[in-house]
Amino acid sequence: MICQKIGGPCRLLFLPTRVDDDVDDVDMNSRDFFHAHVETHLREHYSAAGAVCSLSTNCEQLLEAARGSFLPIETPAEPVDFYLRLWVDDTNSAQPPWPKPYVRGLGQHVFIGFDSDSSMLADVGERRVMGRFSAAMARDTTYWKTVIFPMLLSVIAGSAGLVELHASCVARDQEGLVLLGSSCAGKSTLAMALIGAGFRLLSDDRTFCSIKQGKLSAHGLPRPLKLRRDAAAWFEELRDQEPGSVQNGERVFYCEPNRFGGRQGLPACEPRALLFLERQQSPRFSLIPLEKDEVRSRIERDLLAEVPGAVEKQERTLENLLAVPAWQLLYGGSPQAIADQLELAFFSRPELSKPGSSQSH
Repeated sequence: MICQKIGGPCRLLFLPTRVDDDVDDVDMNSRDFFHAHVETHLREHYSAAGAVCSLSTNCEQLLEAARGSFLPIETPAEPVDFYLRLWVDDTNSAQPPWPKPYVRGLGQHVFIGFDSDSSMLADVGERRVMGRFSAAMARDTTYWKTVIFPMLLSVIAGSAGLVELHASCVARDQEGLVLLGSSCAGKSTLAMALIGAGFRLLSDDRTFCSIKQGKLSAHGLPRPLKLRRDAAAWFEELRDQEPGSVQNGERVFYCEPNRFGGRQGLPACEPRALLFLERQQSPRFSLIPLEKDEVRSRIERDLLAEVPGAVEKQERTLENLLAVPAWQLLYGGSPQAIADQLELAFFSRPELSKPGSSQSH
């Protein structure tokens, strides 16, 4: 597993890697720092980006945070793909703002530190995650929604058979367009324009693909759409506003699609097309079909290296993903005009979206 340092240092904590679900409570003053055997009697199951997740905890607020990010399941019809065991320490006095997370990996174990007293250890081979959190961090549902759960899914994706794409995804009914590209390719701006054309936002920036019962599905997390300052020129509702948030030193807009008449929802879609975006300086719309080997190379470039067992599970999903028609989209000018062209090509005249076809305007 390849991991990266995302922020400043955080104290490294040791915890056992094997977690049993049914254990007795233990002395809170023991040297077992993470209280590996503490009772976590609250338990729910979820569909997390297409994977079945079992979460046990001692904190109702963590269940509420999970319900805001994943789809609750009463009784899973399929085997559990990964297990979470998250303990909240009510005696911990840590308070926000939270430092940047810190990630390190060794073999099949990945450590994620959120501050000096809140962290997780993932055993990707066993598909189990154990963590300890302060009460204040447990209450911060926005932080779970935008930071903790997305990072957790990135770490566990391969071992759960998911393929994570650096992509936005929009859908009409049950069929979707997956917009892939670099951080400046305009994925979010084009997604916003497609929402205005009647699509729903499934995911911004990160899309997870799974294969269940032989069917490929694309999934997202309920995160707001992030737009850079220059995108405001294209959208009347943002034109006279100033970005209210900062990410990586850059001022950005965070938009909830519901606010602008679109519909954001968790239901998955079946990808109709993979579009690799390349933005041009002048107005342009050109779809160039891509060969399977080229698509594989582009997707694998962004995938984390995985342990052997995870690679095998992920390969099944990847092979199904490579069967989806894929194009390089060379585009420039009004994102609304590009959205109209995409709607015409892939939904109004679907014969144009078959492999081997190309369009230029």
